[in-house]
Amino acid sequence: MSNLRLFEPRLFEPALSDSFESMFRRFMAPMRMDLEGPVMDMRVDVTEVDGLYKVRADLPGVKKDDINVRIDGNIVQIDAEVKEEKETKDRGGKVLRSERYHGAISRAFSVAQDVDDAKVSAKFEDGVLTLELPKKATVASKKIAIQ
Repeated sequence: MSNLRLFEPRLFEPALSDSFESMFRRFMAPMRMDLEGPVMDMRVDVTEVDGLYKVRADLPGVKKDDINVRIDGNIVQIDAEVKEEKETKDRGGKVLRSERYHGAISRAFSVAQDVDDAKVSAKFEDGVLTLELPKKATVASKKIAIQ
């Protein structure tokens, strides 16, 4: 049983329960439909090692200043924005096709234990955000004497 829970907006879309429909989607996956518009995915790996959670999130094309990480107890949220670059055209040229993504992406997930947010470390290098999230020390329960 996994202690990691993902909050995905796509989970609220109708599920592909029909095997024919899912097979058709896999077959058509290599083909990009222009009607869908650009989509940026944030791929995230979460591991648990020596009293902390390690998170690696792929954020290609994002600048360090455009990343926001929030921690609330055991909930981790990563927000990122890819800002639109100014387009330059050669003398009288025109853009024939542009598939580059511009916009915002957000990902939130929970871990099994609260995170000690005072000891969190974050590093961003080569389009990969690495977080080290130490677990908050658990307080042992105290027995109360009844009078």
